[in-house]
Amino acid sequence: MALKGAQALACIARQRSPFLSSTNHYLNLRFYHPPSFTSHSNRQAGTINQIRAIQGATVDPLTPNKEQQKEASPEPENWKIKMLYDGDCPLCMREVNMLRERNKQYGTIKFVDIGSDEYSPEENQGLDYKTVMGRIHAILSDGTVVTDVEAFRRLYEQVGLGWVYAITKYEPIATVADAVYGVWAKFRLQITGRPPLEEILETRRKNKVGTRNTAIIKFLCFLVKYVGTAMLVRCELS
Repeated sequence: MALKGAQALACIARQRSPFLSSTNHYLNLRFYHPPSFTSHSNRQAGTINQIRAIQGATVDPLTPNKEQQKEASPEPENWKIKMLYDGDCPLCMREVNMLRERNKQYGTIKFVDIGSDEYSPEENQGLDYKTVMGRIHAILSDGTVVTDVEAFRRLYEQVGLGWVYAITKYEPIATVADAVYGVWAKFRLQITGRPPLEEILETRRKNKVGTRNTAIIKFLCFLVKYVGTAMLVRCELS
């Protein structure tokens, strides 16, 4: 009975007070949420597109390509030591990238990729590809060539990390460190899953021959085209 009496009073109040009736109508409109007609497939497609966009924008910071490296860290003009490195060695490149990052502050190291087509032994104290592939080489600004652990120590000193290899200045630590590095250098290609050095050298030789032959063919084609055009012009003029 009490509930029915309350409902009756509320009904009478709404009839006598248009304000309450309009307020109730306003609230119904204000908080009304129409049903969503977005299908599950559309939502799923939107989620997939977002994931693809994130994947497309993701870049591996540990393995930048060679062009990105050159643009990000231009070689210093007044370098104090030149590091000759194997750009195709994944483990070596981790250390090279770390030194590059540090070198942005110091500008004392010049990095030279021995695997580049632009590498010239004549510009690097006569050190050819095969020699440098055997063990690490660095060249001081006065032309002095340093190898093995000493090369690492000199490089680290130039970027404020000399303390890492400081102990290798003294015997017998220096001899032991060089021996350990010698083992790593001997099996470096096998450890990193690359073919033997002889096979790499043969592949490089074939690539150079192929590149040279391609250049010769392009030149001959240009020459034939030039001669043919010249003869055609001559015939038209005569």
